[in-house]
Amino acid sequence: MVNPNLVSKFKTFAQYECHRSSDLYEFLSYKIAEDEELLDLASNTRDSQPVPNLFFGAIHYLLLQGIEHELKEFYPSIVEDPGNPRDSFPGFKDFCRLYSQEIKEIVQTRLVQTNEVRRCTYLYPVFAYIFKQTKKPLALIEIGTSAGLQLLWDQYSYSYGTGETYGNPNANVHLSSEIKGGHIPIFPEEMPPIASRIGIDLHINDLNNGEDFLWLKSLIWPEHEERRTLFEKAAQCVRENPITLIEGDGVEFLPDLIEGIPEDHSICVFHTHVANQMPPEVKEDLLAKIKASGRMRDIFHIYNNINDRNLHLDYYLNATEYKKLVAQTEGHGKWFTWEMY
Repeated sequence: MVNPNLVSKFKTFAQYECHRSSDLYEFLSYKIAEDEELLDLASNTRDSQPVPNLFFGAIHYLLLQGIEHELKEFYPSIVEDPGNPRDSFPGFKDFCRLYSQEIKEIVQTRLVQTNEVRRCTYLYPVFAYIFKQTKKPLALIEIGTSAGLQLLWDQYSYSYGTGETYGNPNANVHLSSEIKGGHIPIFPEEMPPIASRIGIDLHINDLNNGEDFLWLKSLIWPEHEERRTLFEKAAQCVRENPITLIEGDGVEFLPDLIEGIPEDHSICVFHTHVANQMPPEVKEDLLAKIKASGRMRDIFHIYNNINDRNLHLDYYLNATEYKKLVAQTEGHGKWFTWEMY
């Protein structure tokens, strides 16, 4: 029996995520939404996982491993001259039938954990704002860190279409984004100092592990060549700059992590496109833990996908609560507005 909720997820994914971003995934999403057999296969994902991303990631993963099948001819990530996406469905369905067991195993065991590095383009000015408020070195805690790419935001350089370059002048990773609307953030002349970096995730992706590295590449959509290039450069940056990565429940571990941070550091808890995978009660628990910590000491919380898709900054200074809308953002960081002025 067709699950109407799953049908809706694939149609929504096609309309709001893939349109003008991935012709292949947009077309296939609409076709999957009409196909009971494929919907049944996709339904094997764990609760709270974004099903379309995980399902497409599993198929991409198998193709990138080198499986020979006609479907690969429609993937720009694999062939130089891909076929028309509108001709892809027969091959796609055949591939899913042939490798249904492998797909099922992947979607049952893997998680969607891209943590798109370009999102640092809008995190960077938020961290600059925080440092301006406190003048204390920043202690970073990232929930849902995946491989830790965003924890090294201060190691990257940035541009926003103005002709200026900001951030780390010695960076090997350069990230660009467009700022829409009439307001722009204040970019500091120097990077805020970082006291510590801690990333926590249910599963840590080890970039020195070939399977983990390939899985993260698989989650990048086939047409997005620039994203793959940035990921590979940022992955090398992580290999060269060791950070503390902890496997576990970030919300559960948060109070202990906070307790271990010295008073002369500014606590910055952040996560992007992670809370949509949290059940409502976990989101409430996270906000409650941040608030409880804010009664005892200063703390900053940067997030989206708890109440809406926008980027927010909640923080506590001298036990006083502040809530700010930071930005509207494109999912992969290609553009954002700046609302904090």
